[in-house]
Amino acid sequence: MELDRFDWQILQALQQDARSTHQKLAQQIALSASQIGRRLQRMEENGVVQGYQVNILPEKIGLSVMAFAHVSLERHSESSLREFAQAIDALPEVLECYATAGEADYLLRIVVEDLPSLSRFVMNRLMQLSLVRSVKSTIILDAIKHTSKLPLPHTRS
Repeated sequence: MELDRFDWQILQALQQDARSTHQKLAQQIALSASQIGRRLQRMEENGVVQGYQVNILPEKIGLSVMAFAHVSLERHSESSLREFAQAIDALPEVLECYATAGEADYLLRIVVEDLPSLSRFVMNRLMQLSLVRSVKSTIILDAIKHTSKLPLPHTRS
């Protein structure tokens, strides 16, 4: 899908505030609210925009420990990888999971209440998955930068 400068401006504005109405976006961008709506609908239909979400601070709701886990698997067949993906998808503590090249097969971002909860999660949930050979965890002490805003190419200065 080809994006023009107005599309890039809409995306940039939504990354700043996804709750912006079409009317508010029209005040920022030189388009009418109906044009904004049509462009957004087109970007949604083409998968450029896949949804809108609320960002909750984990520590404000009792989830004070974040960790990254490097997971290595026993087997790497297509069915094994699919089984692992389904198992990980069912674990709400795992916020993100990436297949990686290098020592580990996967990198997981995990959020839990406290260190004992992390230990129980790794030992009783992750390590109990039949495909998992090993898990190496790194506990996050402080988040220096955390964003979901993409560096949009047409809006950088």
